[in-house]
Amino acid sequence: MGFSKISSGKTENKIKSKAEDIPEPIKEKKLNEDCRENQIKYEPKKFLRIQFEIDLISISLFLISVLTRMYKLEQPRNIVFDELHYGKYVSLYMKNIFFFDSHPPLGKQLIAFAASFANYNGTFKFDKIGSPFSEEIPLFALRFIPALFGSLIVPVAYHLMLEFKLSQWTSLVAALLLLFDNALLTQSRFILMESMIIFFALFGLLGIMKFRQECNNFLSFRWFFWLIVSFISLACSTSIKYVGFYTCCLGFYVLLRDFWKLLGSKLSDAALYLRFFIQFGIVSMIPIIVYMSVFYIHLSVLYKAGPHDSIMTSAFQASLEGGLASITRGQPLLVAHGSQITLRHSHGRTCWLHSHNHVYPIRYADKRGSSHQQQVTCYSFKDVNNWWIVKRPNKNDLVVEHPVDAIKDGDVIQLVHGITSRALNSHDVAAPQSPQCQEVSCYIDYNVSMPSQNLWKVEILNKENNGNSWHTIQSLVRLIHVNTNTALKFSGKQLPDWGFNQHEIVADRVLNQDDTVWNVEEHRYTKSGDQKERERDLVTAEMIPTIATKLSFLEKFFELHYKMWFTSTENLQNHMYSSQPLEWPFMSRGIAYWVSSDSNAQIHLLGNLLTWYSCTFGVFAYIMLLTFYLLRRRRCIYDLDQHTWDKFEAMGEVFLGGYLFHYIPFFFVDRTLFLHHYLPAFVFKIFLVCGVMEHVYTVVTNHFKSLILSRLMILSQLLWLCMIIYVYMRFSVLSYGTTDLTMKDILDLRWKDTWDFIIHRK
Repeated sequence: MGFSKISSGKTENKIKSKAEDIPEPIKEKKLNEDCRENQIKYEPKKFLRIQFEIDLISISLFLISVLTRMYKLEQPRNIVFDELHYGKYVSLYMKNIFFFDSHPPLGKQLIAFAASFANYNGTFKFDKIGSPFSEEIPLFALRFIPALFGSLIVPVAYHLMLEFKLSQWTSLVAALLLLFDNALLTQSRFILMESMIIFFALFGLLGIMKFRQECNNFLSFRWFFWLIVSFISLACSTSIKYVGFYTCCLGFYVLLRDFWKLLGSKLSDAALYLRFFIQFGIVSMIPIIVYMSVFYIHLSVLYKAGPHDSIMTSAFQASLEGGLASITRGQPLLVAHGSQITLRHSHGRTCWLHSHNHVYPIRYADKRGSSHQQQVTCYSFKDVNNWWIVKRPNKNDLVVEHPVDAIKDGDVIQLVHGITSRALNSHDVAAPQSPQCQEVSCYIDYNVSMPSQNLWKVEILNKENNGNSWHTIQSLVRLIHVNTNTALKFSGKQLPDWGFNQHEIVADRVLNQDDTVWNVEEHRYTKSGDQKERERDLVTAEMIPTIATKLSFLEKFFELHYKMWFTSTENLQNHMYSSQPLEWPFMSRGIAYWVSSDSNAQIHLLGNLLTWYSCTFGVFAYIMLLTFYLLRRRRCIYDLDQHTWDKFEAMGEVFLGGYLFHYIPFFFVDRTLFLHHYLPAFVFKIFLVCGVMEHVYTVVTNHFKSLILSRLMILSQLLWLCMIIYVYMRFSVLSYGTTDLTMKDILDLRWKDTWDFIIHRK
């Protein structure tokens, strides 16, 4: 006990003497730190902490964006440019009528969702650009969703720049450049898709940047949350238009790049494998689930037949309520000897095997001879001459027997044209438009040394799913010419006037092609052996609906995508406002969206000229700086500290990479292109030029350490921003379309000779 007391006393004296030696401010600071340590030590753990942070700059940017995008949103009350198409699709959603579009449907669904709240019934006909909207159309609701997403782009861009560790001022400048761009303003105010695509793309990248901050918190709630949210958003961008897929690719690249860097860390192999497979599972499955969910809603809502059905296969059409379904539902299932059928080309262009009394010309334009037999074509319209009768070669009576003599895979048949009673035939004679293939005809006996070759073997391609028998609609068949082992094929080429501009049918030695696949669409059994009576039946027969054709969601999903990717309906050629990718950075051409019939008031898609040229210069400036630094570093001359270099490199990977991802592919696209296709790339170009400006400012400040020079740079930026706002205000009349313009006003706005403004009132 005594020893303890003595020791304790000595210790107290030592502590006291040491405490007296410590200056008072340091002592107080140390005590505060000890208190905080004790607080942290004994504070109970919080498993879920929710923090709210109000960013006044972000809120202000959003409110200003809303004001600019929503201002007079219902003006003009006319159809503006592509509102013609998207408005039509929204109306069809309202009426549950199937439509075909080569782009995914999420954007149209979001607008239709808003329209349903406004009780829009879809009765308005979007017939032509410039047509006035009737008063009962809730136009504000139809245009609200694009305007809302256009407003959200600005604050999201601001936060994205902050996540790249760029200064608040640089982030604000980037947001202001987006806010005061006339093209983004115009594109956000109408029933168009670009504002939604850009928002989801930027928000997805913002999520990826936040996910990167959680790299050390593997499997934490925030780690999972931001990874999942980011790829949901990127999948939504892709589900509006396929251009969003480029941002998905950028997101994949960023994650792969981070993982590559992680391989050099001290993590174990097991930890790396676990991290890779969890990330890979999320970033691959989440977009697939979102994308397929969008199409599940699409196909569930659009269950009625409509004007676009004909592009789909017979089975797809017959699964819809009304339309072809009302014709085909009561048909016999089994194709048999004596079946009257129409044969439809299953993939690609919609057309039916067709014949008529006219014959091939004796000689074609290139002086080649023909068989001079009856023409066989592929006709894109329903017609009585599309009907054929299936016949066994050894039977003469065409009436269906009881029980029916069903045709099976591998059976040899003849196809007799219903109206002319001539059999489908082929000879070793070159086809009219495709001389590498054989001509297909209906045989006419000219009593010359050219006997008929009219036997065809039935090859059922999907017999594993639908059985060995030839079924109406469901069975996909290939007809092989017995004598020459060639397949009946739609060549895709159009015949001249002598063929009534219908499409060519040939027999091709290459059997395994999509264009050699056919299916029976309409079908009935022959009841009479008399030809005249059969003809009357072909013309007047009507089927009675009984049971609907069933197709699973996946069958519809895959068929629809085959048509979307390989059967584009966008066949605009040489549009007067189209432009090429090389013209976009310098905004050589705009697009006339709408012009008033009463005045020169008009809407014309043009960006802010000063912003577009500055950003184009910024891209070249970054590339030159990057080349300069890389050459210097190769010579072991390091002009930048590691932190500055890492930030400069990261900007290039995401911003320059994003720009190239969204720009370069358009050089290889075989379709009509417009200025608005450049907008996603343009957004990344804005980010890049703002990053370059901060980098130059940082280098100048750190190396030259000149206060005057740094202030001059800030002043020049402010002056540049003021000029951008001036240009924005000057051209805003072409974004809103609410101001009556004189001829002089329009000529004053024509800053480039290539801009085609419309003047029709003096």
